[in-house]
Amino acid sequence: MLLAAHRDWSPLAVDRFHLLVRLRYYDGARFFRVVPGFVVQWGIAADSAVNAAWKGRAIPDEPVRRSNTRGRLSYARGGPNTRGAQLYLNLVDNPRLDTANSFGFPPIGEVREGLAVLDSLFAGYSCRRGSQGTCPSQDSIQLQGNAYLLRNYPRLDFLVSARVIRKW
Repeated sequence: MLLAAHRDWSPLAVDRFHLLVRLRYYDGARFFRVVPGFVVQWGIAADSAVNAAWKGRAIPDEPVRRSNTRGRLSYARGGPNTRGAQLYLNLVDNPRLDTANSFGFPPIGEVREGLAVLDSLFAGYSCRRGSQGTCPSQDSIQLQGNAYLLRNYPRLDFLVSARVIRKW
């Protein structure tokens, strides 16, 4: 899959994304939340020591300049000014995320090639809010990294590597 980040959409977030990709933070990261008809989320590092080093390193909010449409990339967050390293890709048009919780989720880029890959990601572990399914615990991923996921969620798809291939 080929993604294009757009600095003019969300400069602080794109700078963070660029840094994390250059540091190979996302290499081996599992797509731990796949919600068909909504989003696919990842961005907790494979190594728990890396997660510990990045804990609490949030970037400030920015305005939403583009909509959360299919194939657009945005940072996940748990409240105002909490964007860190977790990302999601929209599986469908999600305009409600543009204003959700009064602050919205600004897209930082979009899929340029390989959009069909999103639809092929393993979605067998239920990750809907309030579900009693088998969704991975983000706290456990943070503390144990991929060891936890491989032991309990072996069918999750993952990023082999993420690289910056061209800058404009």
